[in-house]
Amino acid sequence: HSQFHSYIFLHPSSDLYHHPTCFLRLYPLQSFLTSQSAFLSRYSRRWNRLCRRKCRAAVKSQVFYWLVIFLVFLNTLTIASEHHKQPQWLTDVQDIANKVLLALFTGEMLLKMYSLGLQAYFVSLFNRFDSFVVCGGILETILVETKIMSPLGISVLRCVRLLRIFKITRYWNSLSNLVASLLNSVRSIASLLLLLFLFIIIFSLLGMQLFGGKFNFDDTRRSTFDNFPQSLLTVFQILTGEDWNSVMYDGIMAYGGPSFPGMLVCIYFIILFICGNYILLNVFLAIAVDNLADAESLTSAQKEEEEAKERKKLARLASPEKRQDNEKPPIEEKKSEKIELKSITSDGETNTATKINMDDCCGDENEEKNPYPVNDYIGDEDEDEPEMPVGPRPRPLSDIQLKEKAIPMPEARAFFIFSHTNKFRVLCHKIVNHNIFTNLILFFILLSSISLAAEDPVKNDSFRNQILGYADHVFTGLFTIEIILKMTAYGAFLHKGSFCRNYFNILDLVVVSVSLISSGIQWIEYFLSSGGWSSAINVVKILRVLRVLRPLRAINRAKGLKHVVQCVFVAIRTIGNIVIVTTLLQFMFACIGVQLFKGKFSYCSDSSKQTQAECRGFYIMYKDGDVGLCSCL
Repeated sequence: HSQFHSYIFLHPSSDLYHHPTCFLRLYPLQSFLTSQSAFLSRYSRRWNRLCRRKCRAAVKSQVFYWLVIFLVFLNTLTIASEHHKQPQWLTDVQDIANKVLLALFTGEMLLKMYSLGLQAYFVSLFNRFDSFVVCGGILETILVETKIMSPLGISVLRCVRLLRIFKITRYWNSLSNLVASLLNSVRSIASLLLLLFLFIIIFSLLGMQLFGGKFNFDDTRRSTFDNFPQSLLTVFQILTGEDWNSVMYDGIMAYGGPSFPGMLVCIYFIILFICGNYILLNVFLAIAVDNLADAESLTSAQKEEEEAKERKKLARLASPEKRQDNEKPPIEEKKSEKIELKSITSDGETNTATKINMDDCCGDENEEKNPYPVNDYIGDEDEDEPEMPVGPRPRPLSDIQLKEKAIPMPEARAFFIFSHTNKFRVLCHKIVNHNIFTNLILFFILLSSISLAAEDPVKNDSFRNQILGYADHVFTGLFTIEIILKMTAYGAFLHKGSFCRNYFNILDLVVVSVSLISSGIQWIEYFLSSGGWSSAINVVKILRVLRVLRPLRAINRAKGLKHVVQCVFVAIRTIGNIVIVTTLLQFMFACIGVQLFKGKFSYCSDSSKQTQAECRGFYIMYKDGDVGLCSCL
């Protein structure tokens, strides 16, 4: 044993200690292992950092983004395809698809945890929400496979999968801001929710005291106040405005009908509806709209920040002189954005006169200037009009100064014939910009709308309709003359500032063209017919229906009305995300309804049968309830 020990550690007294071939045996084993372990540790950490960096880049890539969206779409399609009495093969396909999608979403969650780290992953609220949905799906799969939960509980857990549809809000900035604002509105109305709950409880108890056991009619009423849960549902129905007048009518009839004691019952329902619907619920809407305004401002701020970053990138690529001008300290830029002009009074006090935005005065050197200013031509939509705010809180129309100026004539030729110095074209320009001409056109539009409302839809060949028909031809001719004069003054559509470069002018042209085509077809049919006015063909009827657009021509003449229409279109653009969120919620609750209530909305016409299995049999259906009894002679 001593020799083996000396052989391993090479005692200095040994002859082998001085042998030249045994030099490698002298290397300390402990230091070798320590250096190797340190090397492997450094290599593994470096490899781990490299892999996490690659995974983080993959997670933030566009390919990964569209892959997640595609998986969400497949998950949504799988859930939406479930229905009552579906075939067994579809059920099997849905189960396999759910398991595969669950595995993919679990892999996505694990990949994000690895690339970001657990602490950074769970900082995000959306990541916590995503992990909750994935864990709920795993729990549902385990419970379904082990069969230890009732079908109702499994259906409730399956509803958690529907929350995956909100994953698209993670990658859609404006939609994400909207959802965040809705969540903030829920937090801010917590006290209001408590107040509404107390309001519902108080009126439910009051309804039980007034109408408990009094809705005794021949047919059974669904909305009653017989017990506290049913009273809560009835009060909630009245607050939502769903057939609340029928409940009020039942309450009146419960106290003897529309007489002295019964009419006093209306006070309860009117106070409940007005205070609950028009006050409390509208306060909810006001808070939600205010938070949505903040979300729109946040989205606009993000867009401006992105544009500022793009401008800085372009500035860095510019010449060194311009780069030095653009690289100003941020504090100095903020100070130089606005200059406050002050006027000194005789007393030595300073009065704030106005604030001038230096960016508006001086402009940006890196911005491209349009060689054709917008306000120089009629065809552009915002010419000689104040800029409409596109934010969620536009200014009142009374604050906007409407400028009524003669719109300049474009220098291009109209119809390739009339130059801008042509006397006839100048005369047409003066006519269409005169106040008398504009007021006359508004008056004719009013008369045309009245004539459309005065037509008799029952007797098409009546004398009144014939007179109104002739008047319609006269109005069509006048409006055609107006279009021709404006096209002569400003040109048709080829150059900037022409007539058809304005959307409101296109609306006028479409309405007048429809009237012209309708009148032309009527006149052709009249001359080709043998005995006078014949019945209008279907094409003419369709074209005459489009005459109802004629009152919209007044929009282009009334500046205030035009601003209202512009505000409506701005509002339509801003509520696009709200429509998407509403659609997602409706889809989610529709799928939840399928999971919970499919095949359960049924009843038995035989009162002696208590279960659905017992209520089965054959019966004879007679047409219109006629049994067909025969009398025998």
